Amino acid sequence: MDRLELAEFLRSRREALQPEDVGLPRGPRRRTRGLRREEVAELSGMSTDYYARLERGKGPRPSEQMAAAISRGLRLSLAERDHLFLLTGLGIPGRVLRSEHISPGLMRILDRLQDTPAQIMGSVGETLVQTPPAVALFGQQTHYTGLARSNVYRWFTDPSSRLIYPAADHAANGRVFTAQLRRVAAQQGPHAQAAALARRLLDESEEFAAIWNDHQIGLTFTDEKRLVHPEVGELTLHCQILLDPDQAHALLTFTATPGTDSYDKLQLLSVIGNQRLSSRPAGRSETS
Repeated sequence: MDRLELAEFLRSRREALQPEDVGLPRGPRRRTRGLRREEVAELSGMSTDYYARLERGKGPRPSEQMAAAISRGLRLSLAERDHLFLLTGLGIPGRVLRSEHISPGLMRILDRLQDTPAQIMGSVGETLVQTPPAVALFGQQTHYTGLARSNVYRWFTDPSSRLIYPAADHAANGRVFTAQLRRVAAQQGPHAQAAALARRLLDESEEFAAIWNDHQIGLTFTDEKRLVHPEVGELTLHCQILLDPDQAHALLTFTATPGTDSYDKLQLLSVIGNQRLSSRPAGRSETS
């Protein structure tokens, strides 16, 4: 790990990033060139102290997860992300890790949706990043590890993952999840992540195996989604999807028709989510 070179690289990328680039207000009294350290730490989901030590050349070597989080927080390009990994001594990420890097353009769109439930998903249903309203709506989904990172895997192995959806929709959702996994597995090939996930689910879930053996393809979710939130009850939302074909990522946004009961509930959830964030100790997060 080249601590001094890493520190200089992080500082240069932070100073080049403006508050407007990440959806933050500049404010009349800002003197810092670029972003503040605490802002990058918050965007990266880590403590300010941890990030500050890296910039001073005194921090421990980040794990792959932390390095990836920093690259997202600093809105690095794929080449810059690879350079960051080299400086940390981790080496250039493999194909799977590289596929989880979110393009700066897609992150900039997400930055401007901080008042909207929105999240960026990977090819097998990994939630890579969420806006605060998305966390209030779906719960924190970025902390899972291993196979549980995939919402398809959780759907068939963790009954609690279904509670956000009405019971009447469970059978249809399971068929769509399975059909989508089959499509991705065919695209990626038998040695890729999607195929390995399917093989694991065939061993672990009789329900998945039964649906898989029906060989259904071409099934998709409708734009209208019904959700059941434990605090505000049932909502009917519209889901729009923006695809990034280069990285096989999808940006999902959830909105409600103004004037409806679901719209009012979504506004209430935003307030609840902000209250939870404001009660969090300063400079800390789940991944620090």
